[in-house]
Formats: sequence, C-alpha cells, structure tokens
Amino acid sequence: MSQNNDSDDINWGPATGVGSMPGGDAREAAKAVTGSFEDFVHLPELPGRGPGADMIGRTAGLLVEVYARVEPSGWRIGDRPGRDTRRARAWLREDLDALEEFTQGYEGVLKVQAVGPWTLAAALELRGGEAALRDPGACRDLTASLAEGLRGHLADVRRRVPGARVVLQLDEPSLTAVLRGQVRTASGYRTHRAVDRQVAESALREVMGVHDGPSVIHSCAPDVPFALLRRAGAAGISFDFGLLTERDEEAIGEAVEGGTRLFAGVVPSTDGPLSDPAGSVMGVRTLWRRLGLQPGTLADSLVITPTCGLAGASPAYARSALAHCVKAAKSLADNPE
Repeated sequence: MSQNNDSDDINWGPATGVGSMPGGDAREAAKAVTGSFEDFVHLPELPGRGPGADMIGRTAGLLVEVYARVEPSGWRIGDRPGRDTRRARAWLREDLDALEEFTQGYEGVLKVQAVGPWTLAAALELRGGEAALRDPGACRDLTASLAEGLRGHLADVRRRVPGARVVLQLDEPSLTAVLRGQVRTASGYRTHRAVDRQVAESALREVMGVHDGPSVIHSCAPDVPFALLRRAGAAGISFDFGLLTERDEEAIGEAVEGGTRLFAGVVPSTDGPLSDPAGSVMGVRTLWRRLGLQPGTLADSLVITPTCGLAGASPAYARSALAHCVKAAKSLADNPE
C-alpha cells in the first residue's frame, strides 16, 4: 500500500472521540459512540477490562512475530504468544464484532487507534527489563512489526465496515519525552538517550505508510511536536487544547495554512460540570483571532474531541462528553465569529 495522507479527499466529521471509553461492555461502548457521531465514529477501547485491553497491551496484540506478556513492572517482550497475547486479541475481536453490529450500512469516517512506535518502545520492556527504547535495533524491529500488524488490522476493519472511510490514529503521548531524552531507565536514576528527530520521523512515516487513507497522531501530553508530525505525513494532529502555550501558536498557524486537520481536545475527559457548547470553544475562537486566521476556516480546520480518552469517566459522563463535542462543533459552524 502506498501512503496517502491527503485530507482533502475525505469529509471529516465535525467531532469524534479520542479512543477509550469506561466500563467493559463492548456493545454498550459501540452503541454510545455510533449513537453520538453521525459521520465520524471510532473504535472504542475499554482498558477497564484489565491487561490486554490497556493501550500498550492492545497494540502489543497486533504485533507480528513479536510477542509480549504482563510482568509486575509492565509489558515485556517474550519468545512466543501466551495467555496475555491471546486475551488482547480476543478483546479486540470482541470490540470489532460490536462495532460491526452497530455500523451496518455506515458510510462515514471510521477511526481506529493504536499506540505509535515510540510510545510503544518506551513502554515495552526487553527481556532484561529495560525499555526497548534503549536498543535502536529493537526499535526498528518494533516499528516493522507494528506496521505489518496494522496492515492486517486495517484490512480487517475495511472488510467489516466496507462503506467507511478509515482513518488511522497513532497514540504517541510519550513522543516528546522520547525526543528530549526524558524517558527514565528501569532503575529510575538515569534517562534513555534522546532519539534523533529524523529517526523518529522516519519510523512514524513507515507505520503510517501501510495505510492508504489519512492518519492522525494523538498526544495529550504538553509540547506536541507539530512540525515533526506534519513532516512525517500526519493529515491530522490530535491534542489537549488546554495544554497549548505561546510557543505552539506559530506551529498551529502553519498547520492550519498547510491543510492539517486539528483535533482540538476542548471537552474535559473526566467527570465534572460541562460549560455551554459555545464556552467550550471560546478559546479556539480567541486563538484564531490572535493568529489572524479567517473565522470562516474554523469549522473546516477543526475536529472537536475530548481532551483525552474517557476511560476514567463514568459511563453517563462519557456519553454526555461525546454529545457535548457534537454541540460544541455545531456552535463553531453556526457562529464562527
């Protein structure tokens, strides 16, 4: 497959979720997501079920010829697939079955999520207990394994929901720490050496290259490397809007002018009072004015999301948060000024 991350040929929906949902019922989660979004649904993740449903274990289950098992310290690479791998794959099949049930005849955008190569390398341990991040060869092997696993996963998704336009989201919350050499070693006394930015960019491009549609990279950590992600080929960048600083503003303006879709996390991802929809996007409007961007480009440049995954929310709040994203996006479209 050739990489095609041009976002011009896809009708992005105005709002979507990040990925995770609370609870352990795949059908309830799929029903909530498909009932909230008319044209931009996503495959729910349910980490509350335990190891194998968490973001690292779920993605480890996708790897080809690389296997991982749960240790007290986290996920560790092993020699063969075991109970933890089988459990991760079974839960993913259950989630896909539920999504397929609730997307019969669906022809909108469908987003699937997986951990990106650098967050995966920072979290997966080698046999000796250190992160794969310490070994450049292990990082290359993980990247290739992840790319091949995603190739099969995306093909399965397209078979199950044939009318959908599939978007791949790579979750990279550890990327900034990887680039800055801030990922701690197993002892906690030192940090792993920073990864060269060109090497990081190349690995991201390799993984996104197996998808023949647009890819999005998500991070709810501070200091998202917008320029690097755009160079790597991301058609969209998903982030916590509340963590933006003045240093990010120029990169945001360049992304908008370059046609990159911004997934602005403006709705809180944990239980609490929700402001009115217009209030939720007030900061976005203010930023647009400060950057001198045309107000009319707001709705065309943004997808509204929660600030991060909703696994830590109550089921009732999670449903409200998804509905609030839709209302906030409508507020932007109806009143761009």
